[in-house]
Amino acid sequence: MSDLWIPGASGPLDDLVARIQLRIEAFGEATGAQPVVEVELRDGSRAVLRSIDAEPGFGFVTLSPHGDGGEEEWIVPVAAVARIVLRKAEERDPFGFSSPEA
Repeated sequence: MSDLWIPGASGPLDDLVARIQLRIEAFGEATGAQPVVEVELRDGSRAVLRSIDAEPGFGFVTLSPHGDGGEEEWIVPVAAVARIVLRKAEERDPFGFSSPEA
């Protein structure tokens, strides 16, 4: 059996999420601004994220989108993530991303 990890399968989600968070931090340092993190799911759903967490595991991650007052979390299979977009926050942007240490 191969040690190749396929997104969506049980695998090292803690490592994947940690590496995504490191990439977000590096983007913020490179741009000198608070990064805005937007996720697009394969069904076309999009959201600007407050945070991402490797829990509950077993091929699933928890996405915490910014909402209109009410807080919510999306528990989705990692294979449902089509892409993650990082962009520099503008002054008018009320959103930001929280690293796990924050």
